[in-house]
Amino acid sequence: MLKLIRGAAVAATILFAPATALAHGAEGGSSAAASLAPGQSKADYYAWLARSPEHRQAVIDFRRRLAAEAVQQVVPVWQLIRTSSSWRQCAAEPFEVAPTDKWANIVATLKFVRDEVVPAIGQVEALSAYRNETLNACSAGAPRSAHRMFFALDLTPVAAGVTRDAMIRGICAAHARDGRGYNTGLGFYSGRRFHVDSSGFRKWGPNGSGATSPCVTYA
Repeated sequence: MLKLIRGAAVAATILFAPATALAHGAEGGSSAAASLAPGQSKADYYAWLARSPEHRQAVIDFRRRLAAEAVQQVVPVWQLIRTSSSWRQCAAEPFEVAPTDKWANIVATLKFVRDEVVPAIGQVEALSAYRNETLNACSAGAPRSAHRMFFALDLTPVAAGVTRDAMIRGICAAHARDGRGYNTGLGFYSGRRFHVDSSGFRKWGPNGSGATSPCVTYA
């Protein structure tokens, strides 16, 4: 069994890790340790992958779709399969490939991350992506949460030196300048975790309103 898991890990690295991410160490995910839920590490992903041929095929197909849109290297593909930080409490899966009819929804989000977020704050790690209806409800997600339709990503900067203030300043400037063109929604959590989606141009803060968005400070 150990050999099987190790073999799957090697194969998965070859099949699913973007070359640029491997070259620059973006696959590690260590910068997000404080925000990452137990059971959603890269090693956990390999174990999840090894358990099911269906999982492996779904990831292969998903990666091909991202490659066709030229967004497969924005963040490591395996991170786009992380579900919710509350997966364990909700008796859900730590990883899930979104249904194929929702794959197109994440493309504009990834393009905004690639074209606007990364130039502003550097490489980012995806902590949460698609959440099915049941998991979204259990996670206290909004009934119309953009995660349900795979428009949304929760992200954190990879570089440890990016402060919360610098992160907010850089992303808010990008959102104000070009967010409307990408239909981008932008929200901030505590620490260095933030939300980006492409289901409507808007911004919000702690109470869900635009007035409390930290971007208002830098307007």
